Amino acid sequence: MGQTVDAETLAMITTELPLTGLVVLDLGQIYQGPYAGFLAAKAGAKVIKIEPPQGEPLRRRADVRGGLVPLAMLNANKRGVTIDLKQDAGKRLLCRMVERTDVLIENFAPGVMARLGLGYERLAEINPRLVYGSGTGYGLSGPDRDNLAMDLTVQAYSGIMSVTGYADKPPVKAGPAVVDFMGGTHLYAGIVTALLQRERTGRGRLVEVAMEEAAYPAMASNIGMFFGSGTAPRTDNRHGGLSVVPYNVYAAKDGYVAIIVVTEGHWQNLLAAMERVDLADDARYASNKDRVAHMDEVDALVAAWTASLSRDDVFAAARQHGVPAAPVRELAEVLEDPHMHGRGMLAWIDHPELGRIVVPNSPLRFHGAPSPAHDIAPSQGEDNRAVFVDWLGLDEAEFTTLRDQNVI
Repeated sequence: MGQTVDAETLAMITTELPLTGLVVLDLGQIYQGPYAGFLAAKAGAKVIKIEPPQGEPLRRRADVRGGLVPLAMLNANKRGVTIDLKQDAGKRLLCRMVERTDVLIENFAPGVMARLGLGYERLAEINPRLVYGSGTGYGLSGPDRDNLAMDLTVQAYSGIMSVTGYADKPPVKAGPAVVDFMGGTHLYAGIVTALLQRERTGRGRLVEVAMEEAAYPAMASNIGMFFGSGTAPRTDNRHGGLSVVPYNVYAAKDGYVAIIVVTEGHWQNLLAAMERVDLADDARYASNKDRVAHMDEVDALVAAWTASLSRDDVFAAARQHGVPAAPVRELAEVLEDPHMHGRGMLAWIDHPELGRIVVPNSPLRFHGAPSPAHDIAPSQGEDNRAVFVDWLGLDEAEFTTLRDQNVI
């Protein structure tokens, strides 16, 4: 029989964020590792962001326009400290922190932590309950392990670039850093999965995520195209497998609208929205397979309709008739989005260095628990005393010595 839980305990469980009470050491840099740490912080964990004394690479972009904004986004709700892990005293300090830690996140190149004497095997000796999350470009093993990896290069190597863009033009990268953030999301998922197992076994483990491997499933349609026809061309804004139509971005009088038809009901609804119910029984468009065989004709029909209307009018008609569609919005519109602001996903804050900016919350919602307040990302080393003295328990002499020796 399952263990019973009294009402008071149940209330506490459901109103607490899931990772409350856990300590995470975030050695992440740029996007992949820091995003996993951000998700943990917004899920209630105490996340301590550890940077080298000169700052992590993302901080070095601060003197470029807007360069500090991603740092403010990804390090909210974290404590910020500095440690020089190349010094023996810095390594010893990290090991002392690991004794009291549940999770360590890093996305250095493979082998960096081991060469510092701080790899998983060493840290697991100190704390067998440690869940060690490693994010890399290509993994901790294999012939490509040591390829230098950034979002751009992994987009190129993984095949994402080859299927992005227009068929008659060179490949292009995805606009956002999709691979970094897919890697960070999967890294968080792996860490939380390992924490669940630790509840059963009492032991932590090494978890790794390669960005290339996290990106591969996103090309499902393109991969299907390859196995269906032996090629996977760039398909402009059409479906990656050229197996669905309408599926495109169509010009309106004042912008663009994305429209997709998934079911036969959607097609009939679109005909009604376009006031072309005369085509409802047309054999050329009777099924998705038939429409794919007449793809150019179908796109021309839809394009003629959207070209006669404003972007908002197309969207309103699609909504009214139950057709999946959306206007192609500019980033400035999204930053002001009343839906995401209303749900608490986006918020305006007054940042001490950046001024008025919009910052995101975590997309993960834990119903019954209040969303944590947004704490502005710490400046470099801002919480050294709070973490090393108040939390870790260093005495004043130790703290002063580490500071004077530029370990912290």
